[in-house]
Amino acid sequence: MSYAESAKATFANMLGTLDHLIDKAQSAGLADDVLQMRLTDDMFPLELQFRVALNQVLLALDQVGDRTAPLEEAPYRSLVEVRDRIAAVRAELDRSDPDAWAAADAPVDLTLPNGVRFLMTAEEDIRDWILPNFYFHATLAYALLRAAGLPIGKMDFIPHMAGHRVLSTD
Repeated sequence: MSYAESAKATFANMLGTLDHLIDKAQSAGLADDVLQMRLTDDMFPLELQFRVALNQVLLALDQVGDRTAPLEEAPYRSLVEVRDRIAAVRAELDRSDPDAWAAADAPVDLTLPNGVRFLMTAEEDIRDWILPNFYFHATLAYALLRAAGLPIGKMDFIPHMAGHRVLSTD
């Protein structure tokens, strides 16, 4: 499996996780003001955790995925909007063809808004920058929802594993 196929599958699974978490939050009756919740004053609120996580997928598609996918800039104002944006990013990912992604050894020159610059290959970009950032912000979204009182557990973070479950024959 190529790095692109692996990344696309990982993004699809975890976008499903984010959608699952929002669905549970909506079903539990959490109000939209939960999007302003923070773990500490110096951390992004829940809304921005979701937005940055989604932007990692769009950044991957833009940098190496042979698609122009503008980053999300406007804050999400409701849980419904977060869910809609997850669906839009999933659709963009679905339209992406891993065979059209940059070669694993293609150069990526990434300069962050603070001026820090990274030179790496496409595969390193996905493995060392995009996926860790994606998981970081997805994990914080999970933690913030749990801190808000949403009754979620580990399987809510990895609902895609249900497809691999072996049922006992005993």
